[in-house]
Amino acid sequence: MTKRPVILVSNDDGINAQGIQFLTEVMREFGEVYVVGPHDHQSGMSHALTFMVPLRAKCLKDTPDLHIYSLNGTPVDCVKFGLDQLVPDHKADLIVSGINHGSNSANSSIYSGTASCAREGAVNGIPSIAFSSLDFSEKINFEPYRPFIKKIVQVILNQGLEEHVFLNVNFPKPDKEIKGMRVCHLTKGLWIERFVAEKDPRNSTCYWLTGEYHNAEPDNEDSDEWCLAHNYVAVVPIKIEDTDEKTKMALSVLNI
Repeated sequence: MTKRPVILVSNDDGINAQGIQFLTEVMREFGEVYVVGPHDHQSGMSHALTFMVPLRAKCLKDTPDLHIYSLNGTPVDCVKFGLDQLVPDHKADLIVSGINHGSNSANSSIYSGTASCAREGAVNGIPSIAFSSLDFSEKINFEPYRPFIKKIVQVILNQGLEEHVFLNVNFPKPDKEIKGMRVCHLTKGLWIERFVAEKDPRNSTCYWLTGEYHNAEPDNEDSDEWCLAHNYVAVVPIKIEDTDEKTKMALSVLNI
């Protein structure tokens, strides 16, 4: 009997989010699935780790082909814990994260815990994919995404990825017809942040982070923001480490 792939699933919206439940359901069609999700919401945690408090895992389900745990840590904690404590021989055939409720396109991928789950997989040399949706709703009809997820996963299981590369996949909102899927690049742009001050019940000043994204290339059809705006699934291969050779040469005068 051919051994089924071992797939590790995580996210940053928490173990009870609809997105991780749907993604887990789809992954069960491909292999034995281990799920480790944060106990509560952990959006915007990027690649944060927990050092100052002990981590506690809770087994929510354990069957021959599905193992579900929650962890009181960050998204990357969840991936590290899954690899070290759960998956056989500390090695998964595939790591997937999401489906995130909200976009992680352009440089939002830097801050995203969902993207960092896949980035952590790439650090470990494991083919990894982050899935996100433009829809921020708690309840989303993820069904239109299913065929695209299955196609991406099948291709990556068959041919793998370059070492230390992961895929950052973003879906348009599912209430519009999805035209297709494109492999593209992260949009060049910048989040313009603002801190809004207000008074708390004790009359002390507190701040809320707000902002908007400035797209520096709105007409570039090879960018993920353009693809999403035109109802295409955007697939971006991201390399986790890339020394800039031009700057390295320019700074060679520092070599002593």
